[in-house]
Amino acid sequence: MTDNTVTDNTVTGNTVTETPAPEPVPPTAGEPAAEHQPTAPRPASRRLLRAGAATAAAALAGVAIGIGIIKTQYDEPAPATAAGPSAAPAPAATATPFGAKSNGNHFGSLRDLLLPVPAGYELGPDEGGYGNDTELGAERLSADLDAELQQIPKDKRDKLRSYWDGLHVKATGVRTYRTGEGDLVVGLKLRQFNQQEVQKLNEYTAVFTGDTGLFRVGPEIPGHPEAHCYLMPAPPSAPIDYLECSAAEGDLLVVMNVEGVAPLPKDRIVALFTMQLDRLARPGASA
Repeated sequence: MTDNTVTDNTVTGNTVTETPAPEPVPPTAGEPAAEHQPTAPRPASRRLLRAGAATAAAALAGVAIGIGIIKTQYDEPAPATAAGPSAAPAPAATATPFGAKSNGNHFGSLRDLLLPVPAGYELGPDEGGYGNDTELGAERLSADLDAELQQIPKDKRDKLRSYWDGLHVKATGVRTYRTGEGDLVVGLKLRQFNQQEVQKLNEYTAVFTGDTGLFRVGPEIPGHPEAHCYLMPAPPSAPIDYLECSAAEGDLLVVMNVEGVAPLPKDRIVALFTMQLDRLARPGASA
């Protein structure tokens, strides 16, 4: 990693080095097993959304977007109350618009931009104890980064803080999904920061996962050439497998982490990631 990069703490424990280029260490994971398992145990939630080494490095967004995920509390809707005989009808709530501008920057809540739970799925396990439907604010992430940086020498700390400031981090959103059978757990993350850095990090992930030979080739995402998927290194007999996909969509780095019983249903995974990217397509807005 460069001396101005902090990796996603779900993978590296927030370690920082000062080598010239990102060289994330690939995690060990399971390799697809033969298709002979009639029932699938629910994958352990503690492994949910574990970022692969490449995404952790390339997404640097982990810089604090992945450090100390802080859940933003959302107010529950007020309970409805019965109106008196002469009370006027309450006005209908107005949906907050969300979408993308022509320049690629997105607007609206990241929770709205995240893919709603599709048919056949339910909200998945909590991510890191912070819930399964979360938006992270830039101010709190910045404060968490400062806390993490106290563990490293001041000269490196200042460089990392300067790099973070240059990213212009806005927020990140996380939502998890699980099939009704519990044999597949999916995590989607939207990381919102400087467009140029989003593009660079996504391109680096593509190069690293494709050229090093450390990762198995994943499925393509039709209609989205900027997206790429790869599977974690694994022994041939492991019952659980792990796949990650990454894409740059304007000012959003989109990362999908999948864990499930081997062999993974790649068609379903591709369909999910395609729906998420289509939702972020520019320009346009939804309500």
